[in-house]
Order: sequence, then structure tokens, then C-alpha cells
Amino acid sequence: MGERVRLFVALELPAEVRQTIVVWRSEALREARGLRLIRSEDLHVTLCFLGWREAGEVGSILEACTVAAAARAAELGVERAMWLPPRRPRVLAVELCDAEGALTAVQSDLSRVLEAGRWYVPEKRPFLAHVTVARVARGARIRRGDDVPQPPALRFQGSRVTLYRSRLSREGARYEPLGTVALGSGR
Repeated sequence: MGERVRLFVALELPAEVRQTIVVWRSEALREARGLRLIRSEDLHVTLCFLGWREAGEVGSILEACTVAAAARAAELGVERAMWLPPRRPRVLAVELCDAEGALTAVQSDLSRVLEAGRWYVPEKRPFLAHVTVARVARGARIRRGDDVPQPPALRFQGSRVTLYRSRLSREGARYEPLGTVALGSGR
């Protein structure tokens, strides 16, 4: 068995969107305890989490991800802050509005081709477009009533899907882009 890598496919967020979310989150969580904030450069929308795969599969996975090139860019909006899962939250996320369904369609196409390649097992629950902004630290408890102010209304275009390698460490995961597909590029 060769080297194994931990992989996921995600929609990249434009820099100005990441910055706006970070400013909101810093203010909203100023007094919060027991949360580990996600670095600005690591904010993204996970489309398909592949888990541990053989490093030799990366090229084929990247090729499969080119299915996203046929899709149009997604018109998205920042919807609301939410704790996930609702009962015993492990993350604070920002839900995105995908009113035209373009991002949901991209996720569905990626899910289909990655499952066909046997690199991905689709989730049982429906896709929820969201950005994780903070993780609950080990041993910390968040109560369902721990509300945070809502994020600013923000509209943007999601236009790049990236295959990432996730490197785990004590300080949290670090994400390394392995390849990107532009939505609507035809390739």
C-alpha cells in the first residue's frame, strides 16, 4: 500500500467574502469560549469529503472533477449563522443561499462521478451549502441557546471548485490545493 492522503472537494470563496465573514465572526464571537476559529484562507464550502485515499488516485480524481467545468457559476448569498448539528453542536457555520440551485447541481454532478470512480460515498442527508467558521473545542459544550448575531447580507459568485488535501495536526487541519476547475470553463 502506498502513501495515503486525506481529500475533499470544495467550492472556493472569493477573498473579499472570506474577509467579510472573518470580520463578522471576530465581532460575533469576541466573548465566546471553547471555539477554535477557522483561518481565513481555509474557509470554503465542502462539496464532497473523500476521506483517506491512495496518493496515486489524485490524478484520476482531479480528472473526474472536471465535470464541474460544464456547470455555470453559482450565484450565492450569505443566509444565516447556524450551529451544526443542532442538538450537540460541533461547529458554527454560515448557511449559503443557492436560490437557483447551481451549487447543488455542481455538488450532485461531482457526487455522481466521484461515486462512480469509487472515491466517494454520498452523504445520506441532503446537501447543505455552508461555510464552517469555528469548531467547538474538545471538551467544550455549546448550548442550543448560544445565539450569535447574524452575518451581513452578502451576494457573490462561486466559480472555482478545488480538490484539497487535508493535513491534520494538533493546531487543526491545514488545506493544500491540489487542482482547481473553473465553473463554466468547458474543461
